[in-house]
Amino acid sequence: MTVIVRDVRPGVPEDAEAYARVRRAALPYMLATGPQVAYDLAHAHPGARTRPLIAEVDGEAVGTAEVSLAHESPEPGIGDVNVFVHPDHTGRGAGTLLLRAAEEHLAEVGATTLYSWVLDEPPCVAFAEKHGYRPSRSAYFLRLDLTTAELPPLQAPPAGVELRTAAGFAADPRPLFELDGVTTADEPGDVAAELDDYEYWLASTWNHPLLDRELTTVALVDGRPVAFSAARTDGLGRYGSAMTGTHPDHRGRGLAKLVKNDSLHRARAAGCTEAFTGNDAKNGPMLAVNEWFGYEIRAKETRHVRKLG
Repeated sequence: MTVIVRDVRPGVPEDAEAYARVRRAALPYMLATGPQVAYDLAHAHPGARTRPLIAEVDGEAVGTAEVSLAHESPEPGIGDVNVFVHPDHTGRGAGTLLLRAAEEHLAEVGATTLYSWVLDEPPCVAFAEKHGYRPSRSAYFLRLDLTTAELPPLQAPPAGVELRTAAGFAADPRPLFELDGVTTADEPGDVAAELDDYEYWLASTWNHPLLDRELTTVALVDGRPVAFSAARTDGLGRYGSAMTGTHPDHRGRGLAKLVKNDSLHRARAAGCTEAFTGNDAKNGPMLAVNEWFGYEIRAKETRHVRKLG
């Protein structure tokens, strides 16, 4: 039973579905669907040199790899590689073959530093260390059971603050793009990101198949967005917080709690049963907000780094 690693074929639904199926099994805290995988591949930024890989045994998908350059980083030569192996098929060499193919591709397109998220489980950490990766910063996956959670009661916005859904910006989402850029700029992380391409943001974020505009809540002051909680849903009852952010000039007013609470209430009313989110381990304010809602930490992952050459 030989393991074969190949590219995910654009426009082939079976490949996208198999890729998503492995992702859900290996990392159940993040949303993944076949249509989402196909969309991401079709709308990948040219500068990212994206190359999703899939590992097969006798035609069955057993592993995948996310492979790309960090095109939004102002620092050149940053590559990302995240390897996932189905829990039922570990120990067969699929992870090693996927990583080797990913590293070769990234080296060819100019990457000199590679980052990889690794679950804090002994086999995963040992695999990363064996291949020359060293730990950097950590993050948590959190889960909230929406069928039993006692969400905080909905509250009226403070004076001068208005709540809307992202659907209300369908005619002109640029104000949300600008707010997303401001909040992303100071998000904790070891690789900086700059959102300055509106057309790409429209394709990769605003029109993304998982983005649920009706469940995404935005707070406005004087008609301008100042805080938001972006929601993603997969049609399987799962809700994911893609990003919750507040403009630096309006922090400390409880707006993050306000928009996220409204979004979670909308999610439960829409039939979502599970809510997932992730936080950098050093992002104390958002960890406190999620603890206030009742989220529980379910797993920890650590970003590992390796210098090529």
